Amino acid sequence: MESSSSSVSTATPVGVTPDYDDRIVKMFFTATVIWGIVGMLVGVIIALQLTFWQANLGPWLSFGRLRPLHTNAVIFAFAGNVCFTGIYHSMQRLLKTRMFNDTLSRIHFWGWQLIIVSAAVTLPLGMTQSKEYAELIWPIDVAITLVWVVFGINFFGTVARRKVQHLYVAIWFYMSFVITIAVLHIFNSLAIPATLFRSYPIYTGLTDALVQWWYGHNAVGFFLTTPFLGLMYYYLPRAAERPVYSYRLSIIHFWALVFLYIWAGPHHLLFSALPDWAQTLGMVFSIMLIAPSWGGMLNGLLTLRGAWDRVRTDPVLKMMVVAVSFYGMSTFEGPMMSIRAVNGLAHYTNWVIGHVHSGALGWVGMMSFGMLYWLVPRLYKRELWKPQWAEAHFWLATIGIVLYTVAMWAAGLMEGLQWRAINDAGQLANPIFLDITARLQPFLLLRVVGGSMYLVGAIMMGINFWKTVRGSDEAAQTPASVTA
Repeated sequence: MESSSSSVSTATPVGVTPDYDDRIVKMFFTATVIWGIVGMLVGVIIALQLTFWQANLGPWLSFGRLRPLHTNAVIFAFAGNVCFTGIYHSMQRLLKTRMFNDTLSRIHFWGWQLIIVSAAVTLPLGMTQSKEYAELIWPIDVAITLVWVVFGINFFGTVARRKVQHLYVAIWFYMSFVITIAVLHIFNSLAIPATLFRSYPIYTGLTDALVQWWYGHNAVGFFLTTPFLGLMYYYLPRAAERPVYSYRLSIIHFWALVFLYIWAGPHHLLFSALPDWAQTLGMVFSIMLIAPSWGGMLNGLLTLRGAWDRVRTDPVLKMMVVAVSFYGMSTFEGPMMSIRAVNGLAHYTNWVIGHVHSGALGWVGMMSFGMLYWLVPRLYKRELWKPQWAEAHFWLATIGIVLYTVAMWAAGLMEGLQWRAINDAGQLANPIFLDITARLQPFLLLRVVGGSMYLVGAIMMGINFWKTVRGSDEAAQTPASVTA
């Protein structure tokens, strides 16, 4: 199944010194680690608030204010900066050229960080549009659009000036990220400003709900899936020192995924006033997504043929294997939850929270960690300060994910079944909502434990990277194993 184009070539012609801008990569890497720890810390806090109401400290630090801060921090601050780190590093090497414009790279970095800080200020103050994954007020939406245009110009300018003819499949996944997120953000955020901090969406009622979940689900698809698949197709073969198993399958994976994913959003509106044909469309396309998703998962795992012995000892490969495995599990669970019969049981329960975090912590988080652990020694030309901490981080994160997701799956099934339970008289067997909520306490506490383990691992990673980057010159010898 291997072909000559399946290898991830980064070779530079003899006598030619590569002129890559790695400073921008280091800037995005630093932001990734900082915002990752912050976003995960807020996640643990709000999990604690659901377990112990006393942890809600006033209106500004209550669950209702911190929850959107958590989602925006882990998606757009952590995952966003991870994507930019990997894209700026890998595309220069895949295209054999420096980024199109260094100034645009810096504008992109500082503009994105300013947007994140603005979100961190406005969301706790209650300034929000109340749209899932699109809570930020209209001035920040405008800033996002402008910064994304800068990124797009820099990205496609680099593609245009490339020194190679072939565009490796990772670049195609990156392109879908840049183009589709722009379309999703602009159309979902169309609004009429009323004041500096308030606006009214141009959509109303059911149309607003449909556009929102067309955006919401595809934000997951094109912000948390396609760019990370691009990172997988570049960094997994590099870490395994093996060519991608099937380059042809990777191309099929790309085109099938981007065509099918965009139609899946209506499955969030099952049992609503949305016309049945639209609900069914979302359900059918969701189920069809299993094929390309599992094709990509198998392509990633089979790339490790001949390198499985290293998985036992290399935490980078361990993290990537867990990430790809969770990608496969999440992309099976999601389509199953889009089936009406299953959705009727799962909707509005903690099962949905477990599903989201199996993808977020398992797929996005572990792929990010694996990429960063591979990249940092090569970016800074020195070994990790404590390689054994990377191994400990892997186990903390993996066990934490399992505790978290299993607890939420069990809690969700219990909720769904008890809400639907009917007694002999045909009445609700559990008419008091608070009784069911009280039974969630042990599951919510277990979520705090699992999330805290995941956070501790991320903090260990941050310390490990800090010590590696700031290490003494004597310790900064450049072994052959970490050359780019």
